[in-house]
Amino acid sequence: MRAYERLIKYTEFATGSDENNEKCPSTEAQRGFAEYLADELRLLGVTDVRVDENGYVYAKIPANCAVEKGVNIGFIAHMDTISDVEYRNVRPRVIEGYDGGEIVLNEKQRIVMPALPECKDKSLVVTDGTTILGADDKAGIAEIMTAVEALMSDNTIEHGEVCIGFTPDEEIGRGADLFKVNEFGAHFAYTVDGANFGQIEYENFNAINAKVKIKGKSVHPGEAKYGGMKNANGIAMEFESMLPKNEKPEYTEGYEGFYHLMEIKSDVENAEMRYILRDHDGTKIKIKRAMFESIADFLNKKYGKDTVELELVDVYENMAEKIEPHYHLIDDAVKAIESVGGVVDISPIRGGTDGARLSQMGLPCPNLGTGSANHHGRFEYAVIEEMDKCVETIIRIIESYR
Repeated sequence: MRAYERLIKYTEFATGSDENNEKCPSTEAQRGFAEYLADELRLLGVTDVRVDENGYVYAKIPANCAVEKGVNIGFIAHMDTISDVEYRNVRPRVIEGYDGGEIVLNEKQRIVMPALPECKDKSLVVTDGTTILGADDKAGIAEIMTAVEALMSDNTIEHGEVCIGFTPDEEIGRGADLFKVNEFGAHFAYTVDGANFGQIEYENFNAINAKVKIKGKSVHPGEAKYGGMKNANGIAMEFESMLPKNEKPEYTEGYEGFYHLMEIKSDVENAEMRYILRDHDGTKIKIKRAMFESIADFLNKKYGKDTVELELVDVYENMAEKIEPHYHLIDDAVKAIESVGGVVDISPIRGGTDGARLSQMGLPCPNLGTGSANHHGRFEYAVIEEMDKCVETIIRIIESYR
């Protein structure tokens, strides 16, 4: 079975994660998908497979040759999709021999995907434009699984021990929280969770999640001046106005960090804002944390003690310092991509991945592209030929660690 066929099959599983549920996995659909993947691995002939109590899938494929390097290599992808888009009733379809022009995804609703001239003459997997495709990261799972099928069916592919892991809840920042690095058994690993084929990522944002809670005081507006009204709505807007205007996602690129207001719930008495703070530079992320603390301190002095309450949570760190001592991981990925005709793109991740946390936990883990793009939106797509190349790349990497 080809990787794109698996991707299409996996869209049947509605595996959006839920940040409001503290359980792991945060949705039972992810556990069901985990059991399905474990069964699929067993059908392919992998005998060492298990789903743990938290919904993580672990599998090991033993070496089939004399091992020279003694290094176990692993591949990891996440099972969940973003939680803020309904990932149900996905209707994938294949466009063969794409002409490079606009794509009418849904004629009835007049949903048209902009032209993708770089994909001309290739074959695409798209949706009907009413949902995401979920290639982030079901394309990665499909490619790992297709590589496993090749290993199990072709004895001419010589390899050392190969470790496979599928994680829940990556999209809500918890994918590595309960990952058992020692039981996984790999010395090094790759997440397969990127975009275009040929992409290699080993630098990511340092990440802080922030909640700003504001306590106001409601007074009849006709008596507000003398009754001591404290409008939480206005204080929330004041907080936002004190952040640097040019450090928002829509104004940044490359290594530039940002403050991003994700959500606001507000009335006169109570307001709550949810932010993410991101920066590749370790010093600059500390400055962003200090900025939040100083604004909160200023507003508390202005409006009264405990008006503004902060919750700041460190989510993950830039994995570059953990990868660079093991740069063979990047060199081997470069060789593998080039050997199957790909063009290498080494670029920083403007986001995070399980690999960032896993690298900090002692498992150096750069990220590979999946041959898909426009993640988290209705114009998401996967390129069938690039997915095939991603599978070949995984196999070449595996061969290099035998």
